[in-house]
Amino acid sequence: MVEGFLQKASGRAGAEAVPKAVIAPHAGYVYSGPIAGSALAPLGQEAEQIERVVLLGPAHRVPVRGLALPGVDGFETPLGVVPVDAELVDRVLDLPQVVVSRGAHAPEHCLEVELPFLQVTLGYFSILPLLVGDATPGEVAEVLERVWGGSETRIVISSDLSHYLEYSQARRVDEGTAEAVLALRSPISSTQACGAGAINGLLVAAIDHGLTASLLDLRSSGDTAGDRSQVVGYGAFAFAEPA
Repeated sequence: MVEGFLQKASGRAGAEAVPKAVIAPHAGYVYSGPIAGSALAPLGQEAEQIERVVLLGPAHRVPVRGLALPGVDGFETPLGVVPVDAELVDRVLDLPQVVVSRGAHAPEHCLEVELPFLQVTLGYFSILPLLVGDATPGEVAEVLERVWGGSETRIVISSDLSHYLEYSQARRVDEGTAEAVLALRSPISSTQACGAGAINGLLVAAIDHGLTASLLDLRSSGDTAGDRSQVVGYGAFAFAEPA
């Protein structure tokens, strides 16, 4: 299933620069898989260079002050174990907004659903998995700055967009959110995107590093496999470094 989503996305891809960072959705694959494929397939063009992925998403179920590490050595999917990058953990662990919370990660899904896409796309790589809770954009951007790295490091922000609106209303809201993201204009609100905390931090970092944003895909569960009376929005965005 994941290979199919990635292959379809690669067939639609143009000649854009391989992104430094992407935003990808994290719903069940039947709903958001095609859009996640659009976000993550471009990384495959530089798979041999990419060694590390900084993976941020929202803490859906357990309150977190700041950003939470899981305190584990790896994440296991049916495709194998993805190791947590101990060096990157050491780079951020002394920041006051970074905590360790296995409790926050235990019931979470937003980081895990991206991993099979990355495993198929990149092969071997390590991750810095962080759940973003009550954190300012500056606090998130400070963490990203510590682990920014070069071409060996990429950033994946896991976030869905609007939730449980009627199809046409969701489309209008999501188009407005996409317009703000493309303009690197924050803040994005939590009603626009469940991963707003992570997105807003990325937008600050994108401005600091001169990244430009592009929209790869914008759909909802009403376009893929869901009822149009209440949909969840999904966007795929890429952030490229200056040439």
